[in-house]
Amino acid sequence: MAAPPKKAFPLRLDPALYAAIERAAAGDLRSVNAQVECLLREALARRGVKLEAPQPARRGRPPKEDAS
Repeated sequence: MAAPPKKAFPLRLDPALYAAIERAAAGDLRSVNAQVECLLREALARRGVKLEAPQPARRGRPPKEDAS
């Protein structure tokens, strides 16, 4: 079952804030986008907002389809 596509939107950040997120992302071996998403999920959880667990990215080749 395919997950719904992620919502894309422009986000303007202070350059110092972006640099701090970038450093944190590098330390966690994540992209800046994944780090922002993780930080937002953590902040919402602290406020008591419940979210479904994120769908992990599908990796590798898609399965071969039967040519029957």
